[in-house]
Amino acid sequence: MGHSAETVTLTTAQAIVRYLANQWIDIDGVETRICGGGFGIFGHGNVTCLGEALYNEQDALPLYRGQNEQGMGFAAAAYAKAYLRRRFMFCTASAGPGTANLLTAAALAHANRLPMLMLCGDTFITRLPDPVLQQLEHFGDPTFGVNDAFKAVTRYWDRITHPAQVIQSLPAALAIMLDPADCGPAFLGLPQDVQGWTYDYPRSFFDKRVHRIRRQMPDSAEVADAVALLKSAKRPMIIAGGGVQYSGAVAELTAFAEATGIPVVETIAGRANLVHDHPLNIGPIGVTGSDSANTIAEEADVILAVGTRLQDFTTGSWTAFSHDAKLIGLNAARHDAAKHLSATVVGDATLGLVALQQGLSSYRTTESWTQRAQAERAKWNGYVAENTRVGNGPASYAQAIGEVNRLCHPRDRIVAAAGGLPAEVTANWKTLDIGTVDVEFGFSCMGYEIAGGWGARIAQSQKEPERDTIVFTGDGSYLLMNSDIYSSVLTEKKLIIMVLDNGGFAVINKLQNNTGNESFNNLIADTPTATAQVGVDFEAHARAMGADAETVSSPAELEAAFGRAQAAKNTYVIVMKVDPYEGWTTQGHTWWEVGTPHVTTSDKVRKAHLDQEATRHKQRNGV
Repeated sequence: MGHSAETVTLTTAQAIVRYLANQWIDIDGVETRICGGGFGIFGHGNVTCLGEALYNEQDALPLYRGQNEQGMGFAAAAYAKAYLRRRFMFCTASAGPGTANLLTAAALAHANRLPMLMLCGDTFITRLPDPVLQQLEHFGDPTFGVNDAFKAVTRYWDRITHPAQVIQSLPAALAIMLDPADCGPAFLGLPQDVQGWTYDYPRSFFDKRVHRIRRQMPDSAEVADAVALLKSAKRPMIIAGGGVQYSGAVAELTAFAEATGIPVVETIAGRANLVHDHPLNIGPIGVTGSDSANTIAEEADVILAVGTRLQDFTTGSWTAFSHDAKLIGLNAARHDAAKHLSATVVGDATLGLVALQQGLSSYRTTESWTQRAQAERAKWNGYVAENTRVGNGPASYAQAIGEVNRLCHPRDRIVAAAGGLPAEVTANWKTLDIGTVDVEFGFSCMGYEIAGGWGARIAQSQKEPERDTIVFTGDGSYLLMNSDIYSSVLTEKKLIIMVLDNGGFAVINKLQNNTGNESFNNLIADTPTATAQVGVDFEAHARAMGADAETVSSPAELEAAFGRAQAAKNTYVIVMKVDPYEGWTTQGHTWWEVGTPHVTTSDKVRKAHLDQEATRHKQRNGV
């Protein structure tokens, strides 16, 4: 490695790693590295050059060895979420299938607006050895390969064809990952030969740099318009999304609501913006929401949507609101602020809420509206209490959720993702402290649960090591991706994992039945090709990966088992069978648009189609 006074000669890979190691961020007055390290599985496409560079910086950028590239990406996404997008992890994968395995995780990070940097092997720029192992050949375009697939699922994409390019590409990727409006995953394709090529880089490129997250002040005219609209409201409501937490605007949201008396409802990503018993927390909204939130949403005349992208599970496929209701979108991203012809307040949630509160000054909504919302929440609380009560029926998700909710520490972090558990957690979990719930429902990705729990625990161990990360997963997601149980054991990042076994994909079976279809290919018992009806011993499987594990026969046994899990130092798996048909949360749902057959020979399917279409008149058509 040569150098002069003004330059230093490095390989492309060494330059990337050195640059990342010198990027810092100010978080509440404390400087820390933006990149918390990375997740890596080596192959011939990244081990010889990028691996060499990472070996020499492993103290600054620790490298966690994953078991599956998709799981690495999920862990990186959960880590970024736990750090409220102020820190990220990189993922490195080899050329070919290793990189292709990251596609799903990149899509998850993109949908959830989460920073993640992918450093992936690529084919040789010289093409001299072509076709190489695992290379896809497109006869009319030799530049086109697996890595091009990531263009659809990343916010920033580049293929480094010369070492000098990283001087431009790395800061550009970092800028997007730290941008409140454009945040998302970044991808750098690293050809195997270019990784080892050298360049005389300016030494100043590697100087320590401290970043801050931009806070965009909203336009005063947009604030004034929003204030006027809110002042005209007789029944205003606030939808609080995940962007409230990313902005650090929980205190400002709470102050705004308390000053105006406006009821607050939460999206799935916005769960844990307010604790469950705050008097203005009216509950989760939407398809997996609460009767309380959905009732006032139907009656609201002005809706202030803060930090939410208004996904269909929030809006009930746009049936949750009156056709006459007016929307105000307060969001750092113009794209989200302007949805459905909202009055836009484009800017930071913290600054926006402060500006709106100043504009409203002495405004307060009517006491009767606030009290109506609170009365609805009281009724919903009663439903949840009965819905989660042990002994109210067969073992259910809700009972397990209620028991863990009762027994966990307020600062424990809850992780859930696909299947029926996101709905059940969203509806039934009583938030005990701010920012403690991670329900991944942007991409609703099976397999996120355990891998994401691992990433969340890595972050938690750096901030609150004495607390637990608690994962809720069904048997379907467990079978799809469970190997990061082993990762958590290897790295001593303890998880408490609740495996709730309902014999297959029970929530999709429920949807199948609710649309008039017969049970088919979702529950193992209803899969014609599953001719050997063998159960899975999840306890033994988890133990085989080094975890402690036990099986409980009923929710009544959860208290003692959970106590043992809390006392354990190792990852602890608790397995319990739940009923696939009974015990679902039946209240709190809005309409949700799913495609149903317009022509069928089944009377049940025809009736379900007509029932589905009967609610369509409530759907807002983009305005």
